[in-house]
Formats: sequence, C-alpha cells, structure tokens
Amino acid sequence: MKTRLEKISHARQYAISIGAVVAVTLIGLLLNHLVGYRIVAFMLLVCVSLLAMSMDIIPVVLAALLSAILWDFLFIPPVFTFTVGSIEDRWMLVMYFVIALINAALTYKIRQIEKEVRAKEEKRRAIKFYGAIFNSLSHELRTPITTIIGATDSLLIKYNNLTDSIKRELLSEISIASLRLNQQVENLLSMSRLESGIIKTKKDWCDIRELIYTTLKQLDAIASRHPVKVNAPDSLPLFKLDHGLMEQVLYNLINNAFQHTPEGTDIVITADTLDEKLLLTISDTGKGFPEQAIEKVFDKFYRVKESSTGGTGLGLSIVRGFVEAHLGTITLRNLPLSGAEFTILIPTEITYLNHLKNE
Repeated sequence: MKTRLEKISHARQYAISIGAVVAVTLIGLLLNHLVGYRIVAFMLLVCVSLLAMSMDIIPVVLAALLSAILWDFLFIPPVFTFTVGSIEDRWMLVMYFVIALINAALTYKIRQIEKEVRAKEEKRRAIKFYGAIFNSLSHELRTPITTIIGATDSLLIKYNNLTDSIKRELLSEISIASLRLNQQVENLLSMSRLESGIIKTKKDWCDIRELIYTTLKQLDAIASRHPVKVNAPDSLPLFKLDHGLMEQVLYNLINNAFQHTPEGTDIVITADTLDEKLLLTISDTGKGFPEQAIEKVFDKFYRVKESSTGGTGLGLSIVRGFVEAHLGTITLRNLPLSGAEFTILIPTEITYLNHLKNE
C-alpha cells in the first residue's frame, strides 16, 4: 500500500523536499549558537532520512544536495561563502554528502524490496481468496443449473406418466432454480459495475409501495414460505430514486431474509419518511446474525460461517454499494427478542402525487 506522499505528483515531492530542507535549515539558524553547526548537520541528515522513507529517489537526492550546500554556505566557517576553513570541516562536508546519499539510496531500496514482498504476498492471498470464491461460485451456479436440467428431463421424458401434482412440483423447482441462477448472474453484473466505478444513478419519481410489491412479486416462488407484512402508508410521498438500483436493493435484502431464516418466520418491510429522507427497514424473526459478523456482512464475498445456505457473499455488498450511490446509509442490528433488521436511510427529493399532477 502506498503512503500518502508516494501518491502525490513528482512536482509536489520536489516542493516538499525543498521545503523540508529549508525549514530545518531555518531551525538550525535559530539554534546554531546553542548547539553548533555540527549538530545542525545531524538535523539535516535526519530530515533527508525521513524524506527517503516516503519519497522517490530523485527528490531525496535533491534534498541531500541542497542540504549539503546550505550547511556549507550558512553554517561552516567562514559563513556566507562556499569556502571551507579547515581540513576537518572539508572532510565532514564530503562525508555528510556521501552519507546522505548512501542513506537515501539504501532507504529507498529497502522500501522497494518491501513493496515487492507486499505485492507478492497480496497476490498470493488474492489467488487463494479468489480460488475459494470461484469454487463457491461454481457450486452456486451449478446447483440451480443441475436442478433445472433434472426437472426438465423428468418433464420431457416422463411427462405422460407424471401426476399433475408432481408436474407442478417440478415446475416450481425450475422456477425457484431459475430465480436463484438469475440472481447470481445479476449480482455478478452488479458487482462488476460497482468495481468499475461506472454506477451513476438515474433518478426519477418512484412509488416506493409499488416498488416493494413489484419486488415481492418477483419472489413469489419462495415468498409463500414466509408470512410477509408491508407497513407502507398510502400517504407516502413519491421519492426521487434510481428505480433499477433500488429494486435490486430490495430484492437482495428480501431474498436474503427468505434464504437465511427458517420457513414460517415473519418478514416485515417498512417504508416511511424521516426528516425529508426515505426510511426503509427489512426485519425478520429468525436467529439474527453473530455479533462478530454484523460489521462484516457488507464486505465483498463475506459469508456468515454458521450459514448453511451457501451463497457468494455478493448480495449485501451490492446493496451497500447501490445505497451509497444514492448518498444513503445502510445499517444492520439484531432485534432484542429474535431476528435482525436492516435499516436504509436515503436523502432524496420528495413530492406528493397531487403536487406532481399540478406541475
């Protein structure tokens, strides 16, 4: 990881190098009568060493050369000349410059070696990490595909020998597997957009109640396993949001609740306004999250270890990315009795339908 100084331009590095040497020189002028000019040399040497720890080699060499010139001109007797009075001081000046250059070069070389070691270590970890994610993703994609192929083969080969209830069950399996497969693909595409930094919100007036029910309709195949309650008053205003992004936010959160809570547990979706902001909560009555996982669930590829439902760990990371694209926030907490609650707060323009009609 680069330091802040390494991230700035070379021109600014030159300016910082010169400024640092000049500043230490001025301090040396103030203290010269107390500590002597030889101590000032050590002060300048420390300055060059500190610069070498943070900057490229050329600005550091410039700092070393400038510090040697200033020390000679302003501190070594006779002052205000480039003449060095004694042989001892001449040798000190030469050794100062040599030591400053060697110190700068060695420090810079050590930094380069450390960078290479860190880069190799990060690459090794990344390969191991993404290998594990690839294996998980392969499983997550293979499972619904296998289900679809198996159910389709049964319908094609044994159609006339199957009862109507078995046919409906197979079609239901195909529907659920298709939704799961589609969601995995959508998550991968969404994460790709987030990683590339091309997410731009296209906001328009949005009926949040309609958006909630539309999202639930997409989850019909698995929604029947959970009682869902929607608390969204008819008096809610319209919110200016990116419909597509918010639809995926709701889909991922609701689907997450369906997937990670036992069948029959309640899911509650609440929409309201708070200080001219959209307030959305999705809560359940399941087991909640382990305390150590609450701060990590929005991290890319993070999966709760105790979970038996699998997943790629992308859904909640995408939710956070899309909410933050609206300049909003999302938080997670465990409820006092049981279950968990996701809370979304998005600052946005609001208007009531009758106002919009009069515009």
